[in-house]
Amino acid sequence: MPVKNRFAELLPEITEWRRDLHENPEILFETHRTSAIVEEKLKAFGCDEVVTGLGRTGVVGVIRGKTTRSGKVIALRADMDALPILEETGVDYASKTPGAMHACGHDGHTAMLLGAAKYLSETRNFDGTVVVIFQPAEEGGGGGKEMCDDGMMDRFGIQEVYGMHNWPGRPVGSFAIRPGAFFAAADQFEIIVSGKGGHAAKPQETIDSTLVASHIVIALQSIASRNVDPVEQVVVSVTSFETSSKAHNVIPATVKLRGTVRTLNKDVQDLAEERLIKIAETTAEAFGASAKVDYERGYPVMVNSEDQTEFAAEVAAAVSGSCEDAPLVMGGEDFAFMLNERPGAYILVGNGDTAAVHHPKYNFNDEAIPAGCSWWAEIAEQRMPAG
Repeated sequence: MPVKNRFAELLPEITEWRRDLHENPEILFETHRTSAIVEEKLKAFGCDEVVTGLGRTGVVGVIRGKTTRSGKVIALRADMDALPILEETGVDYASKTPGAMHACGHDGHTAMLLGAAKYLSETRNFDGTVVVIFQPAEEGGGGGKEMCDDGMMDRFGIQEVYGMHNWPGRPVGSFAIRPGAFFAAADQFEIIVSGKGGHAAKPQETIDSTLVASHIVIALQSIASRNVDPVEQVVVSVTSFETSSKAHNVIPATVKLRGTVRTLNKDVQDLAEERLIKIAETTAEAFGASAKVDYERGYPVMVNSEDQTEFAAEVAAAVSGSCEDAPLVMGGEDFAFMLNERPGAYILVGNGDTAAVHHPKYNFNDEAIPAGCSWWAEIAEQRMPAG
């Protein structure tokens, strides 16, 4: 039976798994219920080995083919965590956890990889070993890094690693990918602007931290417009502006700015950090205030390997009929840590005309399940052909 037909048969069961996960979201490393379900199912499928506790709450399953003479070990990775968002979908399986929801489709990713693991455990129609990785804390916690730091790649002898993310706005079950830099490095910063507070009716007696911080916010946009080569990509966003006073007649002594810097090139990343710190400090100084900058490097640029990307695109085309070139994405993705350890590729699968990810009305499209499961299964079978 063709692989995709098998997953069409399994669709009701996998959908049931996905909706149960959607109803019970867990954030960052607190994926205890989700991890336990994954562990239970992998054992029930007959995986040769199931290991828990990697990256705190990560789960890894090992599935050996009918033969392993090739010595190849291919890893497939899905993320499990939800977001701290109040759900507004109105579906009957909406989140039962106040302030948490699967707003990025990780429930779908987990369910699809479980479906692929079930199929691969049943058929074992490959010559080598498949390692299925279920990762916590993709949404800002760096769970991928923690699993790598726990020695996952060496422990299981992983040679290549493949990941997938659903993509609203693309036709359901279609695919898109690109070689090289794909998702951006995602850094974050906090700037504390200190002035001299006072009465709003006597601004001459103050050093207005609100005014100073406002000039800093505007000046930071010069990094993209006047410091970085226009052919490069950089996004500097101040996303929070918080004063030390809530009164309408008080000029606050301090302002806290928070934000993010997104880049696709290490040199641009270094330049953006240098200029952000310099602009904040010298702008504040010009007004008689001071600025303290805390700049933290986050997820690195996610870079798809050339050979593995070409192969992943061929598999996607075989599954769905075609695979398009994906655009650069300025969002961050901690699969980057795994691709820094091993060659591999990350692909987008269409979620249809739905709300964007990280939106309270987003929902994973269950119609994408057969295509996603098939891609993972075909990666294993075609990269390590039996016989």
